[in-house]
Amino acid sequence: MTAKPRTKARLSAADRRALLEDAARACMARGGIREFTVDKIVAEAGVSRGLITHHFGSMDGLLVAVYSRMYGEWIAAMTAPRPGLSRLEALVEALVSPALFSRDILNIWLTLWGEIANNPVLRAEHRARYGDYRDSIASALREAAPEGAGFDADTVATAFICLVDGLGVQRSVEPALLSEAAARAACWALLSPYLPPEGGRRP
Repeated sequence: MTAKPRTKARLSAADRRALLEDAARACMARGGIREFTVDKIVAEAGVSRGLITHHFGSMDGLLVAVYSRMYGEWIAAMTAPRPGLSRLEALVEALVSPALFSRDILNIWLTLWGEIANNPVLRAEHRARYGDYRDSIASALREAAPEGAGFDADTVATAFICLVDGLGVQRSVEPALLSEAAARAACWALLSPYLPPEGGRRP
């Protein structure tokens, strides 16, 4: 994952922020947190060192910006409607799609996850974002479940997130051992007991 070259002259502040975020993501996809350094990121972006401090205040600020953008893109993709599919079907298809299930994207997530436990600034951002993620899944599950189903959708959504996270780790470490089809099947194996007999999904 390589940041696309852009003309640096006359870029807006938003464009420069995006340029640095793209460069940071490219570095993390390539080498994890070892590559998340000022020197590597500004070289990737082709800008001066001072721009990180100017736009993000610190490397922690850039890390949080990357995390926030990753989460925003992730939720937007998994909640986007897909013609002919229910919300839950569309959500599962998005989560196992190349756009979200690529090795580069998963490598970035692994890098970010690894920093959450030790970085209170990033941990605060995670806590602010996680609820939206779980609520999107729980809402789609409630919509697909039969009327009067007696289960806690939030708890099932949490279990589903844990499954997706685990699938992401396996896919990142050894993608040949986990196909998109296998990941999809694992998702439905967890969700199907909470759905009507027909499953509310496509085979």
